[in-house]
Amino acid sequence: MTFAEFMELALYHPVLGYYRQPRPRVGYGPGTDFYTASTSGPLFGELVAAAVVTLLAGQDPGTFTFIEIGAEPGRSVLAGVAHPFRVVRTLRLEDALELAGPCVVFSNELFDAQPFRRFVFRGHAWQELGVALRDGALAEIILPTVAPAEFPATGPEGYIIDAPLAARALAERIGAQRWSGLFLAFDYGKSWRELTEATPAGTARAYHRHTQSNHLLAQPGEQDLTCHICWDWLAAALARQGFASTTVESQEAFFIHHAATFIAATTAAEAARFSQKKLGLLQLLHPSHLGQKFQVLHAARR
Repeated sequence: MTFAEFMELALYHPVLGYYRQPRPRVGYGPGTDFYTASTSGPLFGELVAAAVVTLLAGQDPGTFTFIEIGAEPGRSVLAGVAHPFRVVRTLRLEDALELAGPCVVFSNELFDAQPFRRFVFRGHAWQELGVALRDGALAEIILPTVAPAEFPATGPEGYIIDAPLAARALAERIGAQRWSGLFLAFDYGKSWRELTEATPAGTARAYHRHTQSNHLLAQPGEQDLTCHICWDWLAAALARQGFASTTVESQEAFFIHHAATFIAATTAAEAARFSQKKLGLLQLLHPSHLGQKFQVLHAARR
């Protein structure tokens, strides 16, 4: 099978899939595998709400439905946050993707969790890496398939491209529905040029108990699998659906540009002490923490 088919089973199989397991995956506690911006508690949601109000540019946020796609069980970015939106909806893994009317469509690390295909340049051609069962163990194999048309004509021997094709398809599905408003995706990704020129070993990674690994076929159903998304592909998918003003910024720059008033007020209120909220701001904004590791794509459709 393709690696994307293997990943679909390993992450989303109804019984054995990693994201179907009834256990916490995000956080610092025992048994968790990774942490995200939402680990900072309500502060992340407060920053998101403040930035959205800025990006709506004078439109009344009270007329918009805020929809979070792909939230972890029991979690929501605006949980416990005073917000200005008409209503908040949280779509989880099993929920139908139905969007209509004025919306703010938000996601945090949704697109990097979509199945991706893997290609390696060998013998003057791009060849697809797949997965097979060999002598009772999972093994990497070469598949007789053709690389997507947008791939470069050539490449260095052994260069790997992890192609996030399902992430692009998901952006198309979201954009194709009849809604207007703001699209907002927090994730980690690279440009197509970076993926084809600056990541020779690919970007696919596995995460288990806060340890990053290249052992993608180990522990299926027990570890997270991910790769960097291609921001160019997502932006182009949204543009085809009529979105404009598509912008990609680092998480640090996004909040500084669009939630500056909230950050200034919070910093002033916490100036006299080193509080948990001040620590949360440091983790979300500082370049050595999450400020540069994550990026934000935002686009609007009237």
